[in-house]
Amino acid sequence: MQRFTLAAIACLLVVSPAFAAGELKLPAIISDHMVLQAEKDAPVWGWAPADAKVTVAFAGQKLTATADKEGKWSVEFKGLKSGTAGKLVVSAGDKTLTVNDVLVGEVWLGSGQSNMWWRVSQSGNAKAEAAKANYPHIRMFTVNQAGAPAPAGDCAGAWHVCTPQTVMGFSATAYYFGRELHTALKQPVGLINSSVGGTPIESWLPAAPKTDDAKADAPKATPAPRRRGARRSAGGGDLYNGMIAPLAPYGLRGFLWYQGESNAGKGKLYVTQLATLIKTWRDAWGDESACFLTVQLPNFQAPQKQPVEGSGWAMVREAELKSLALPKTGIAVTIDIGEAGNIHPGNKQDVGKRLALWALGTVYDKKLVYSGPLYKAMKIDGDKVILSFDHAQGLAARKGEKLKGFAVAGDDKKFVWAQATVKGDTVVISGASNPKAVRYAWANNPDCNLVNGAGLPASPFRTDDWDQ
Repeated sequence: MQRFTLAAIACLLVVSPAFAAGELKLPAIISDHMVLQAEKDAPVWGWAPADAKVTVAFAGQKLTATADKEGKWSVEFKGLKSGTAGKLVVSAGDKTLTVNDVLVGEVWLGSGQSNMWWRVSQSGNAKAEAAKANYPHIRMFTVNQAGAPAPAGDCAGAWHVCTPQTVMGFSATAYYFGRELHTALKQPVGLINSSVGGTPIESWLPAAPKTDDAKADAPKATPAPRRRGARRSAGGGDLYNGMIAPLAPYGLRGFLWYQGESNAGKGKLYVTQLATLIKTWRDAWGDESACFLTVQLPNFQAPQKQPVEGSGWAMVREAELKSLALPKTGIAVTIDIGEAGNIHPGNKQDVGKRLALWALGTVYDKKLVYSGPLYKAMKIDGDKVILSFDHAQGLAARKGEKLKGFAVAGDDKKFVWAQATVKGDTVVISGASNPKAVRYAWANNPDCNLVNGAGLPASPFRTDDWDQ
Protein backbone atom coordinates (compact mmCIF):
# COMPACT_ATOMS: atom_id res chain seq x y z
CA MET A 1 0.00 0.00 0.00
CA GLN A 2 1.52 3.31 -1.04
CA ARG A 3 0.61 6.50 0.77
CA PHE A 4 1.88 9.81 -0.54
CA THR A 5 3.90 11.79 2.01
CA LEU A 6 4.01 15.57 1.90
CA ALA A 7 7.64 15.44 0.84
CA ALA A 8 6.87 12.99 -1.95
CA ILE A 9 4.02 15.15 -3.19
CA ALA A 10 6.30 18.17 -3.26
CA CYS A 11 8.75 16.24 -5.41
CA LEU A 12 5.97 15.18 -7.76
CA LEU A 13 4.72 18.71 -8.33
CA VAL A 14 5.45 19.71 -11.92
CA VAL A 15 6.06 23.41 -12.25
CA SER A 16 5.73 25.39 -15.46
CA PRO A 17 8.86 24.69 -17.54
CA ALA A 18 9.23 28.40 -18.24
CA PHE A 19 10.20 28.99 -14.65
CA ALA A 20 13.09 26.56 -15.00
CA ALA A 21 14.72 27.56 -18.24
CA GLY A 22 12.66 30.03 -20.27
CA GLU A 23 12.80 27.66 -23.23
CA LEU A 24 10.16 26.74 -25.77
CA LYS A 25 8.29 23.79 -24.25
CA LEU A 26 4.99 21.95 -24.58
CA PRO A 27 3.02 20.12 -21.88
CA ALA A 28 3.12 16.33 -21.90
CA ILE A 29 -0.43 16.04 -23.23
CA ILE A 30 0.62 17.85 -26.42
CA SER A 31 2.98 15.25 -27.81
CA ASP A 32 3.47 12.64 -30.53
CA HIS A 33 0.40 10.52 -31.43
CA MET A 34 -2.05 12.88 -29.75
CA VAL A 35 -5.66 13.29 -30.84
CA LEU A 36 -7.08 16.81 -31.07
CA GLN A 37 -10.81 17.30 -30.55
CA ALA A 38 -12.80 17.74 -33.75
CA GLU A 39 -15.27 20.59 -34.32
CA LYS A 40 -14.91 22.19 -30.88
CA ASP A 41 -12.08 24.54 -29.90
CA ALA A 42 -8.79 22.66 -29.64
CA PRO A 43 -6.35 24.60 -27.42
CA VAL A 44 -2.59 24.22 -27.73
CA TRP A 45 -0.39 25.86 -25.12
CA GLY A 46 3.06 25.87 -23.65
CA TRP A 47 5.93 28.02 -22.46
CA ALA A 48 8.54 30.21 -24.15
CA PRO A 49 10.80 33.12 -23.20
CA ALA A 50 8.77 36.07 -21.94
CA ASP A 51 7.35 38.25 -24.72
CA ALA A 52 8.41 35.75 -27.40
CA LYS A 53 6.22 35.46 -30.48
CA VAL A 54 5.04 31.85 -30.88
CA THR A 55 3.69 30.35 -34.10
CA VAL A 56 1.68 27.12 -34.14
CA ALA A 57 0.87 25.44 -37.46
CA PHE A 58 -1.41 22.47 -38.16
CA ALA A 59 -3.78 21.34 -40.90
CA GLY A 60 -3.35 24.47 -42.97
CA GLN A 61 -3.92 26.83 -40.04
CA LYS A 62 -1.15 29.04 -38.66
CA LEU A 63 -1.85 30.71 -35.32
CA THR A 64 0.29 33.13 -33.34
CA ALA A 65 0.55 34.13 -29.71
CA THR A 66 2.86 36.14 -27.48
CA ALA A 67 4.23 34.61 -24.30
CA ASP A 68 3.32 36.56 -21.17
CA LYS A 69 5.80 37.70 -18.54
CA GLU A 70 5.78 34.20 -17.02
CA GLY A 71 6.41 32.64 -20.41
CA LYS A 72 2.94 31.16 -20.87
CA TRP A 73 1.17 31.23 -24.22
CA SER A 74 -1.83 29.54 -25.85
CA VAL A 75 -3.72 29.34 -29.14
CA GLU A 76 -6.98 27.66 -30.17
CA PHE A 77 -7.61 25.75 -33.36
CA LYS A 78 -11.22 25.97 -34.46
CA GLY A 79 -13.31 23.75 -36.65
CA LEU A 80 -10.80 20.95 -37.12
CA LYS A 81 -12.32 18.14 -39.17
CA SER A 82 -12.34 14.61 -37.84
CA GLY A 83 -9.87 12.39 -39.62
CA THR A 84 -7.39 15.18 -40.30
CA ALA A 85 -3.83 14.01 -39.77
CA GLY A 86 -0.40 15.59 -39.86
CA LYS A 87 2.34 17.30 -37.88
CA LEU A 88 1.89 20.15 -35.46
CA VAL A 89 4.80 22.59 -35.62
CA VAL A 90 5.53 25.13 -32.87
CA SER A 91 8.23 27.75 -33.30
CA ALA A 92 9.58 30.73 -31.41
CA GLY A 93 12.71 32.57 -32.50
CA ASP A 94 15.24 30.00 -33.69
CA LYS A 95 13.57 27.14 -31.80
CA THR A 96 11.12 24.70 -33.42
CA LEU A 97 9.23 21.78 -31.87
CA THR A 98 7.42 19.20 -34.00
CA VAL A 99 4.63 16.98 -32.72
CA ASN A 100 4.33 13.98 -35.02
CA ASP A 101 1.44 11.72 -36.01
CA VAL A 102 -1.35 14.02 -34.83
CA LEU A 103 -4.98 13.01 -35.52
CA VAL A 104 -8.27 14.87 -35.15
CA GLY A 105 -11.21 12.99 -33.67
CA GLU A 106 -13.18 12.43 -30.47
CA VAL A 107 -11.42 12.88 -27.11
CA TRP A 108 -12.66 11.63 -23.72
CA LEU A 109 -11.04 11.78 -20.28
CA GLY A 110 -11.51 8.79 -17.95
CA SER A 111 -10.90 9.15 -14.23
CA GLY A 112 -11.69 7.63 -10.84
CA GLN A 113 -10.23 4.85 -8.77
CA SER A 114 -9.03 1.32 -9.51
CA ASN A 115 -11.87 0.16 -11.76
CA MET A 116 -11.00 2.96 -14.16
CA TRP A 117 -7.28 2.30 -13.78
CA TRP A 118 -7.75 -1.50 -14.22
CA ARG A 119 -5.93 -2.50 -17.37
CA VAL A 120 -6.91 -4.68 -20.28
CA SER A 121 -4.24 -7.16 -19.16
CA GLN A 122 -6.02 -7.56 -15.81
CA SER A 123 -9.52 -7.93 -17.23
CA GLY A 124 -11.54 -10.73 -18.75
CA ASN A 125 -10.47 -12.43 -21.99
CA ALA A 126 -7.37 -10.22 -22.15
CA LYS A 127 -5.25 -12.25 -24.57
CA ALA A 128 -8.04 -12.66 -27.12
CA GLU A 129 -8.98 -8.98 -26.87
CA ALA A 130 -5.38 -7.88 -27.29
CA ALA A 131 -4.84 -10.10 -30.32
CA LYS A 132 -7.46 -8.17 -32.30
CA ALA A 133 -6.55 -4.70 -31.00
CA ASN A 134 -5.12 -3.32 -34.23
CA TYR A 135 -6.62 0.16 -34.03
CA PRO A 136 -4.06 2.77 -35.11
CA HIS A 137 -6.71 5.48 -34.84
CA ILE A 138 -7.36 4.76 -31.15
CA ARG A 139 -4.79 6.35 -28.85
CA MET A 140 -4.52 6.59 -25.07
CA PHE A 141 -2.63 9.06 -22.91
CA THR A 142 -2.00 7.63 -19.45
CA VAL A 143 -1.22 10.21 -16.77
CA ASN A 144 1.50 9.17 -14.33
CA GLN A 145 0.06 8.83 -10.85
CA ALA A 146 1.20 11.87 -8.89
CA GLY A 147 -0.47 14.20 -6.40
CA ALA A 148 0.50 17.82 -5.83
CA PRO A 149 -0.13 20.38 -3.04
CA ALA A 150 -1.17 23.04 -5.58
CA PRO A 151 -2.39 22.97 -9.19
CA ALA A 152 0.53 21.74 -11.29
CA GLY A 153 1.60 23.33 -14.54
CA ASP A 154 2.19 19.96 -16.18
CA CYS A 155 1.97 16.24 -15.59
CA ALA A 156 3.96 13.26 -16.84
CA GLY A 157 2.59 10.79 -19.35
CA ALA A 158 2.59 9.77 -22.99
CA TRP A 159 0.25 8.95 -25.88
CA HIS A 160 0.32 5.38 -27.20
CA VAL A 161 -1.18 4.07 -30.42
CA CYS A 162 -3.42 1.04 -29.88
CA THR A 163 -1.71 -2.21 -30.88
CA PRO A 164 -1.95 -5.76 -29.50
CA GLN A 165 1.12 -4.96 -27.40
CA THR A 166 0.26 -1.48 -26.09
CA VAL A 167 -3.41 -2.17 -25.36
CA MET A 168 -2.50 -4.41 -22.45
CA GLY A 169 -1.51 -1.27 -20.54
CA PHE A 170 -4.64 0.69 -21.45
CA SER A 171 -7.46 1.38 -18.99
CA ALA A 172 -9.91 -1.40 -19.88
CA THR A 173 -13.05 0.65 -19.21
CA ALA A 174 -11.80 3.56 -21.30
CA TYR A 175 -10.47 1.33 -24.08
CA TYR A 176 -13.68 -0.64 -24.55
CA PHE A 177 -15.63 2.62 -24.53
CA GLY A 178 -13.31 4.07 -27.14
CA ARG A 179 -13.44 0.95 -29.29
CA GLU A 180 -17.24 1.15 -29.41
CA LEU A 181 -17.10 4.82 -30.43
CA HIS A 182 -14.43 4.20 -33.06
CA THR A 183 -16.40 1.32 -34.57
CA ALA A 184 -19.69 3.23 -34.64
CA LEU A 185 -18.40 6.64 -35.71
CA LYS A 186 -15.53 5.60 -37.99
CA GLN A 187 -13.49 8.42 -36.44
CA PRO A 188 -10.22 8.61 -34.50
CA VAL A 189 -10.64 8.39 -30.74
CA GLY A 190 -8.29 9.83 -28.12
CA LEU A 191 -8.60 8.56 -24.56
CA ILE A 192 -6.97 10.07 -21.48
CA ASN A 193 -6.63 7.87 -18.39
CA SER A 194 -6.10 9.84 -15.19
CA SER A 195 -6.99 7.56 -12.30
CA VAL A 196 -5.58 6.09 -9.06
CA GLY A 197 -6.76 3.01 -7.20
CA GLY A 198 -8.30 3.27 -3.75
CA THR A 199 -8.91 7.01 -3.89
CA PRO A 200 -11.98 8.89 -2.60
CA ILE A 201 -13.76 11.56 -4.59
CA GLU A 202 -12.31 14.25 -2.30
CA SER A 203 -8.91 13.74 -3.92
CA TRP A 204 -10.32 14.62 -7.33
CA LEU A 205 -11.93 17.87 -6.16
CA PRO A 206 -10.01 21.12 -5.69
CA ALA A 207 -9.27 21.62 -2.01
CA ALA A 208 -11.32 24.34 -0.37
CA PRO A 209 -9.34 27.50 0.46
CA LYS A 210 -7.76 27.52 3.90
CA THR A 211 -9.33 29.86 6.44
CA ASP A 212 -8.63 30.95 10.02
CA ASP A 213 -11.45 28.67 11.08
CA ALA A 214 -9.96 25.20 11.35
CA LYS A 215 -13.37 23.61 10.91
CA ALA A 216 -13.69 25.24 7.49
CA ASP A 217 -10.41 23.86 6.19
CA ALA A 218 -10.62 21.38 3.34
CA PRO A 219 -11.19 17.86 4.74
CA LYS A 220 -8.49 15.27 4.42
CA ALA A 221 -9.17 12.42 2.02
CA THR A 222 -10.93 9.44 3.52
CA PRO A 223 -8.53 6.49 3.73
CA ALA A 224 -9.33 3.87 1.12
CA PRO A 225 -9.83 0.21 2.07
CA ARG A 226 -6.60 -1.71 2.41
CA ARG A 227 -6.42 -3.75 -0.78
CA ARG A 228 -3.53 -5.19 -2.69
CA GLY A 229 -2.39 -2.68 -5.28
CA ALA A 230 -4.57 0.14 -3.98
CA ARG A 231 -3.28 3.64 -3.40
CA ARG A 232 -4.40 6.31 -1.00
CA SER A 233 -4.18 10.03 -1.48
CA ALA A 234 -2.61 12.39 1.01
CA GLY A 235 -5.43 14.89 1.18
CA GLY A 236 -8.31 16.62 -0.48
CA GLY A 237 -7.43 17.99 -3.89
CA ASP A 238 -3.99 16.42 -4.32
CA LEU A 239 -4.91 14.31 -7.35
CA TYR A 240 -6.97 17.08 -8.88
CA ASN A 241 -3.90 19.29 -8.58
CA GLY A 242 -1.46 16.75 -9.98
CA MET A 243 -3.52 14.81 -12.52
CA ILE A 244 -6.53 16.88 -13.65
CA ALA A 245 -5.56 20.57 -13.49
CA PRO A 246 -2.55 20.11 -15.82
CA LEU A 247 -4.81 18.60 -18.50
CA ALA A 248 -7.16 21.57 -18.77
CA PRO A 249 -8.09 23.02 -21.18
CA TYR A 250 -7.12 20.22 -23.61
CA GLY A 251 -10.05 19.91 -26.03
CA LEU A 252 -12.40 17.02 -25.32
CA ARG A 253 -15.97 15.86 -25.80
CA GLY A 254 -16.55 14.64 -22.29
CA PHE A 255 -15.58 12.76 -19.14
CA LEU A 256 -15.91 9.16 -17.95
CA TRP A 257 -16.07 8.59 -14.18
CA TYR A 258 -15.75 5.21 -12.40
CA GLN A 259 -15.39 5.77 -8.66
CA GLY A 260 -17.40 5.50 -5.46
CA GLU A 261 -16.18 2.34 -3.79
CA SER A 262 -14.04 4.40 -1.39
CA ASN A 263 -16.98 6.66 -0.51
CA ALA A 264 -19.48 3.87 0.20
CA GLY A 265 -19.89 4.96 3.82
CA LYS A 266 -20.97 8.49 2.84
CA GLY A 267 -23.57 8.01 0.14
CA LYS A 268 -25.69 11.04 1.04
CA LEU A 269 -22.68 13.34 0.91
CA TYR A 270 -21.68 11.79 -2.41
CA VAL A 271 -24.73 13.38 -4.08
CA THR A 272 -23.26 16.83 -3.45
CA GLN A 273 -19.67 15.76 -4.04
CA LEU A 274 -20.37 14.25 -7.46
CA ALA A 275 -22.43 17.26 -8.56
CA THR A 276 -19.59 19.53 -7.40
CA LEU A 277 -17.01 17.49 -9.28
CA ILE A 278 -19.03 17.66 -12.50
CA LYS A 279 -19.40 21.44 -12.23
CA THR A 280 -15.78 21.98 -11.18
CA TRP A 281 -14.34 20.00 -14.06
CA ARG A 282 -16.58 21.69 -16.60
CA ASP A 283 -15.52 25.05 -15.18
CA ALA A 284 -11.86 24.06 -15.42
CA TRP A 285 -12.34 23.34 -19.11
CA GLY A 286 -14.62 26.33 -19.60
CA ASP A 287 -17.08 23.99 -21.29
CA GLU A 288 -20.60 23.54 -19.98
CA SER A 289 -21.35 21.31 -22.97
CA ALA A 290 -18.84 18.63 -21.93
CA CYS A 291 -20.72 15.37 -21.36
CA PHE A 292 -20.18 13.57 -18.05
CA LEU A 293 -20.81 9.80 -17.97
CA THR A 294 -20.69 7.84 -14.72
CA VAL A 295 -20.35 4.11 -14.16
CA GLN A 296 -22.84 3.15 -11.48
CA LEU A 297 -21.30 0.77 -8.95
CA PRO A 298 -21.85 -2.93 -9.75
CA ASN A 299 -23.09 -5.70 -7.49
CA PHE A 300 -20.50 -6.80 -4.94
CA GLN A 301 -20.05 -8.79 -1.71
CA ALA A 302 -22.42 -11.39 -0.20
CA PRO A 303 -25.64 -12.03 -2.18
CA GLN A 304 -28.77 -10.32 -0.86
CA LYS A 305 -30.91 -12.26 1.63
CA GLN A 306 -33.26 -9.67 3.14
CA PRO A 307 -35.77 -7.57 1.11
CA VAL A 308 -33.74 -4.45 1.91
CA GLU A 309 -30.24 -4.42 3.34
CA GLY A 310 -28.33 -1.50 4.82
CA SER A 311 -25.99 -0.81 1.97
CA GLY A 312 -23.35 1.84 1.48
CA TRP A 313 -23.05 0.78 -2.14
CA ALA A 314 -26.79 1.25 -2.72
CA MET A 315 -26.53 4.79 -1.37
CA VAL A 316 -23.66 5.61 -3.72
CA ARG A 317 -25.62 4.11 -6.63
CA GLU A 318 -28.51 6.39 -5.72
CA ALA A 319 -26.17 9.40 -5.71
CA GLU A 320 -24.88 8.39 -9.13
CA LEU A 321 -28.45 8.07 -10.40
CA LYS A 322 -29.26 11.53 -9.04
CA SER A 323 -26.42 13.00 -11.11
CA LEU A 324 -28.77 12.64 -14.09
CA ALA A 325 -30.58 15.73 -12.79
CA LEU A 326 -27.66 17.74 -14.17
CA PRO A 327 -27.60 18.52 -17.90
CA LYS A 328 -25.55 16.41 -20.31
CA THR A 329 -24.94 13.57 -17.88
CA GLY A 330 -25.45 9.83 -18.15
CA ILE A 331 -24.83 6.57 -16.31
CA ALA A 332 -23.87 3.04 -17.23
CA VAL A 333 -25.82 0.67 -14.98
CA THR A 334 -23.69 -2.37 -14.10
CA ILE A 335 -25.78 -4.02 -11.37
CA ASP A 336 -25.77 -7.30 -13.33
CA ILE A 337 -22.09 -7.67 -14.24
CA GLY A 338 -20.25 -7.39 -10.93
CA GLU A 339 -18.71 -10.24 -8.96
CA ALA A 340 -19.53 -11.11 -5.36
CA GLY A 341 -15.92 -11.79 -4.42
CA ASN A 342 -14.09 -9.35 -6.68
CA ILE A 343 -14.16 -5.58 -6.32
CA HIS A 344 -12.55 -5.45 -9.79
CA PRO A 345 -15.01 -7.39 -11.95
CA GLY A 346 -13.43 -8.75 -15.11
CA ASN A 347 -16.19 -7.76 -17.52
CA LYS A 348 -15.04 -4.31 -18.54
CA GLN A 349 -16.28 -4.86 -22.10
CA ASP A 350 -19.91 -4.31 -21.13
CA VAL A 351 -18.99 -1.38 -18.91
CA GLY A 352 -17.32 0.35 -21.84
CA LYS A 353 -20.15 -0.61 -24.18
CA ARG A 354 -22.84 0.82 -21.91
CA LEU A 355 -20.95 4.07 -21.50
CA ALA A 356 -20.57 4.22 -25.26
CA LEU A 357 -24.27 3.56 -25.84
CA TRP A 358 -25.14 6.63 -23.75
CA ALA A 359 -22.60 8.72 -25.64
CA LEU A 360 -23.75 7.47 -29.03
CA GLY A 361 -27.41 8.01 -28.23
CA THR A 362 -27.12 11.47 -26.73
CA VAL A 363 -23.86 13.16 -27.78
CA TYR A 364 -23.72 11.70 -31.28
CA ASP A 365 -27.48 11.43 -31.94
CA LYS A 366 -27.50 7.79 -33.01
CA LYS A 367 -30.91 6.12 -33.07
CA LEU A 368 -30.48 3.39 -30.49
CA VAL A 369 -31.52 2.37 -26.99
CA TYR A 370 -28.82 3.80 -24.76
CA SER A 371 -30.17 3.22 -21.24
CA GLY A 372 -31.90 0.58 -19.21
CA PRO A 373 -35.15 1.40 -17.35
CA LEU A 374 -34.87 4.40 -15.01
CA TYR A 375 -37.50 4.91 -12.32
CA LYS A 376 -39.76 7.88 -13.07
CA ALA A 377 -42.82 7.89 -10.80
CA MET A 378 -45.10 5.83 -8.57
CA LYS A 379 -48.87 5.75 -8.14
CA ILE A 380 -50.63 4.06 -5.24
CA ASP A 381 -53.85 2.29 -6.25
CA GLY A 382 -55.41 0.62 -3.24
CA ASP A 383 -53.07 -2.13 -2.12
CA LYS A 384 -51.00 -1.90 -5.25
CA VAL A 385 -48.21 0.42 -6.41
CA ILE A 386 -47.77 1.22 -10.08
CA LEU A 387 -44.21 2.16 -11.05
CA SER A 388 -43.42 3.93 -14.31
CA PHE A 389 -40.05 4.20 -16.00
CA ASP A 390 -38.13 6.01 -18.68
CA HIS A 391 -36.44 3.83 -21.32
CA ALA A 392 -39.08 1.19 -20.63
CA GLN A 393 -39.94 -0.13 -24.08
CA GLY A 394 -40.00 -3.92 -23.92
CA LEU A 395 -39.95 -3.97 -20.11
CA ALA A 396 -39.47 -7.54 -18.87
CA ALA A 397 -37.66 -9.87 -16.53
CA ARG A 398 -34.36 -11.10 -17.93
CA LYS A 399 -34.61 -14.42 -19.80
CA GLY A 400 -38.33 -14.73 -19.12
CA GLU A 401 -37.83 -15.26 -15.39
CA LYS A 402 -40.16 -14.09 -12.64
CA LEU A 403 -39.43 -10.49 -11.61
CA LYS A 404 -37.10 -10.28 -8.64
CA GLY A 405 -35.55 -7.57 -6.52
CA PHE A 406 -38.60 -5.54 -5.47
CA ALA A 407 -39.52 -4.82 -1.85
CA VAL A 408 -42.53 -2.91 -0.50
CA ALA A 409 -43.26 -1.26 2.87
CA GLY A 410 -46.38 0.05 4.54
CA ASP A 411 -46.89 2.55 7.36
CA ASP A 412 -44.49 0.63 9.60
CA LYS A 413 -41.64 1.25 7.12
CA LYS A 414 -40.72 -2.44 7.26
CA PHE A 415 -39.89 -3.80 3.84
CA VAL A 416 -41.03 -7.23 2.70
CA TRP A 417 -40.53 -9.00 -0.59
CA ALA A 418 -43.03 -7.76 -3.14
CA GLN A 419 -44.87 -9.48 -5.94
CA ALA A 420 -43.97 -7.62 -9.12
CA THR A 421 -45.61 -7.91 -12.53
CA VAL A 422 -44.86 -6.11 -15.78
CA LYS A 423 -47.86 -4.36 -17.30
CA GLY A 424 -46.93 -2.49 -20.47
CA ASP A 425 -44.22 0.00 -19.57
CA THR A 426 -45.03 -0.19 -15.85
CA VAL A 427 -44.37 -2.58 -12.99
CA VAL A 428 -47.26 -3.36 -10.65
CA ILE A 429 -46.26 -4.06 -7.06
CA SER A 430 -48.26 -5.82 -4.35
CA GLY A 431 -47.48 -7.37 -0.99
CA ALA A 432 -48.42 -4.71 1.59
CA SER A 433 -51.96 -3.79 2.68
CA ASN A 434 -51.28 -0.07 2.82
CA PRO A 435 -48.18 0.44 0.64
CA LYS A 436 -46.09 3.56 1.07
CA ALA A 437 -42.74 2.86 -0.58
CA VAL A 438 -40.95 0.52 -2.95
CA ARG A 439 -37.28 -0.28 -3.31
CA TYR A 440 -35.54 -2.20 -6.08
CA ALA A 441 -32.15 -3.88 -5.86
CA TRP A 442 -31.42 -2.17 -2.56
CA ALA A 443 -28.40 -4.16 -1.36
CA ASN A 444 -24.69 -4.47 -1.99
CA ASN A 445 -25.27 -7.51 -4.19
CA PRO A 446 -28.98 -7.62 -5.04
CA ASP A 447 -30.89 -10.41 -6.75
CA CYS A 448 -32.63 -8.41 -9.48
CA ASN A 449 -33.55 -8.87 -13.14
CA LEU A 450 -35.62 -6.00 -14.60
CA VAL A 451 -34.50 -5.09 -18.13
CA ASN A 452 -35.91 -3.38 -21.21
CA GLY A 453 -36.24 -4.75 -24.73
CA ALA A 454 -32.58 -4.02 -25.46
CA GLY A 455 -31.56 -6.21 -22.52
CA LEU A 456 -30.18 -3.25 -20.55
CA PRO A 457 -30.68 -3.50 -16.78
CA ALA A 458 -32.80 -1.17 -14.67
CA SER A 459 -30.99 1.04 -12.21
CA PRO A 460 -31.53 0.31 -8.51
CA PHE A 461 -33.84 2.88 -6.91
CA ARG A 462 -36.14 3.68 -4.02
CA THR A 463 -39.31 5.76 -3.92
CA ASP A 464 -38.77 6.89 -0.32
CA ASP A 465 -36.23 9.12 1.38
CA TRP A 466 -36.23 7.31 4.71
CA ASP A 467 -33.05 6.59 6.59
CA GLN A 468 -31.39 3.31 5.66
